[in-house]
Amino acid sequence: MPTQRIISLIASSTEIVAALGFDNQLVGRSHECDYPASVKQLPICTEPKFNVAGSSLEIDGRVKEILEKSLSVYRVDSAMLEALQPDVIITQSQCEVCAVSLKDVEAAVCKLVSSQPEIVSLEPNALADVWADINRVANALNAPERGAELVTQLQQRMAVIAGKARQLPEQPTVACIEWISPLMAAGNWMPELVEMAGGANLFGLAGKHSPWMTWEELVAADPEVIVILPCGYDIKKTREEMPALTRKAEWSQLSAVKNQRVYVTDGNQYFNRPGPRLAESLEILAEIFHPDVFHFGHEGIGWERW
Repeated sequence: MPTQRIISLIASSTEIVAALGFDNQLVGRSHECDYPASVKQLPICTEPKFNVAGSSLEIDGRVKEILEKSLSVYRVDSAMLEALQPDVIITQSQCEVCAVSLKDVEAAVCKLVSSQPEIVSLEPNALADVWADINRVANALNAPERGAELVTQLQQRMAVIAGKARQLPEQPTVACIEWISPLMAAGNWMPELVEMAGGANLFGLAGKHSPWMTWEELVAADPEVIVILPCGYDIKKTREEMPALTRKAEWSQLSAVKNQRVYVTDGNQYFNRPGPRLAESLEILAEIFHPDVFHFGHEGIGWERW
């Protein structure tokens, strides 16, 4: 199999490349790619155009201000792409806030006259799309059999959990919060994972973008379980943002709060990345919803009790 020079501009596709066994052929990454740890030594090819420090509300305002001007949220380093001479560049067209967009990459590649790389664009809206994207990357790397094998392994692993969870009598109502201020529920593949883990999803639709929600809607639904998984945040950062919720008068009256069923997670490493570690994300949800049944060892690493 010929060696290819691969640049991955999304954290999830970097994980896909590694899971397919091609991490040794990666030559560049995005500023957010950090798993597996070995990729951190690779040259960085993107950067945000806004200050990423600050509260959820401040970051939301900065991103919206850029998007209102029809500008891209991230910058692609065309000179770095040229220097790295890639054969394949992997990007996405699913969300302009999550990573560099396809149009940004295409504009940068127009300036590349020497390597003329193949651009592979991923668009994971639902779980089936994640499997399709894994196969798309595998095909671009001339290893379709590796893609098929990886997808089968992940699907089988997750089917075992879903089958077991389906038989449980308790299916708690669940609110997954993807952004704290302003409030956003989790959409895309998350409603599917919640159902597979034995929960009843209250907000967000499978295959649809994550929807904004109001505090009043959350209070009215009064979920039995609340899972906090902000996009791009680890557990520490998520805990720092929690006062935006906990200071509200009705917080202490929510069923999930009274029954100590509020959980903070590492949304950045797990739920927000549509790649191989969605299997671990499902395990985390199963542990949270049904702690007497599922034990995968993710507590303290992927999630904590609030």
